[in-house]
Amino acid sequence: MGLAVAGSVLGINPFNQPDVEAAKIKTRELTAAFEKSGALPSETPVMSTVEADLYTDEKNAADLRRAGADGDLGSWLKAHLSRTDAGDYVALLAYIERNAAHIGALQTMRLAVRDRHHVATCAEFGPRFLHSTGQAYKGGPDSGVFLQITSDDARDLPVPGQKASFGVIKAAQARGDFDVLTERGRRALRVHLKGDLEASLKALDTAIRYALN
Repeated sequence: MGLAVAGSVLGINPFNQPDVEAAKIKTRELTAAFEKSGALPSETPVMSTVEADLYTDEKNAADLRRAGADGDLGSWLKAHLSRTDAGDYVALLAYIERNAAHIGALQTMRLAVRDRHHVATCAEFGPRFLHSTGQAYKGGPDSGVFLQITSDDARDLPVPGQKASFGVIKAAQARGDFDVLTERGRRALRVHLKGDLEASLKALDTAIRYALN
């Protein structure tokens, strides 16, 4: 009963998750491409720096450039986070290892956004959130501003009987999830961190703090 009431308040059907299934379909397409060719389909970043590559669809990219996004990470984050209006929320969706250090890093960023924009915020780890709040993000009201955070895995494990490793499948889930967000017209930006993850997270935190000034 509580779930039904919460779904009604959020404007979603709690007994169906078509947008979660849409992300699964995208993921299967990407992993099938990997099984066939040995690589995920190529993608072109809208901006690239030493610290990170940024990805989004053409509409979001155009909107962000009009808002001042230029050749550095901070300007893109500033343009992205400035799209937050009253009643919106900001979601940090990280497809990285969930451990105490990374939880702390994301919470620090989340609180900085909350305190600056005075909006609801959340920080979640993928792909585990996909079967809960993932449906609301893609199928609920268009009130979310999403920052997806990905990185290459320092360690990976094979999947028996498949070419695709666990890291490849996770990358495909992140890309599939992001593709559905942008197809639904959501305000979404993906930051793919490069190099040492701890150092890259610190650089992202610095860029977010610049963006919030």
